[in-house]
Amino acid sequence: MNDTFSDSSSAHRVPANQATGAMFSRISRHYDLLNHLLSFGMDIYWRRQAIRIINFSMNRRVLDLGTGTGDMALLAAKKGASMIFGADISQAMLEHAVRKFNKKELGAIFNPVICDAGRLPFRNGSMDAVMCAFSIRNTGSAPGTVFEIHRVLAPCGVAVILEFSKPKIVGFREIYRFYFHHILPRVGGWISGDTKAYRYLPESVDQFPAPVEFRQLLTDNGFTDVRSYSMSGGIVTVYVGMKL
Repeated sequence: MNDTFSDSSSAHRVPANQATGAMFSRISRHYDLLNHLLSFGMDIYWRRQAIRIINFSMNRRVLDLGTGTGDMALLAAKKGASMIFGADISQAMLEHAVRKFNKKELGAIFNPVICDAGRLPFRNGSMDAVMCAFSIRNTGSAPGTVFEIHRVLAPCGVAVILEFSKPKIVGFREIYRFYFHHILPRVGGWISGDTKAYRYLPESVDQFPAPVEFRQLLTDNGFTDVRSYSMSGGIVTVYVGMKL
């Protein structure tokens, strides 16, 4: 792995957004349960659909950016990725991810890295693929993160970004908004004991760029063949971009 990190072993611990990292550490124990519960299990389907875009027989060195508890990384491992770097700002989240990989006897291919998404500690062109599921909103700078994703990708590498979006279907849009802004924060706060964290979720989605704007951001940062696919009536969107 010496050819992966940019400087030395100290690069494994790039200073991160402490407030956001602390928030996710507080809810880490209930994170998986609430993801499945509050999405009615759809989060599992969304990740599986998004990851199908990557051919892991050709893209074997993978960065899972904002890996959290490692669900997306585990899917990549099962699909054939031979080396996975799980980057996150929360130590507690990464500890959950490591336990999952060890339980599946896949710990040897999972490399947890604490870092800030805007200052990735990897060399230019060191990754064959970058995945980012439900986390680019949390980085503090989507443009800075997209720039870093492009930088660490090797030529012909692929980026797959899965993120929440806003439904546009009249009727469904209003029902979903009511659930997302009123019911979800209360249930999430009650189970996790951290209402603030689950109020943050809809607020961060509201502030995230619309699909057309995010596609343009990818293009502006050097990605080609940029496209997006919405799922579940527009609740989530998968963005795909290639690096020449």
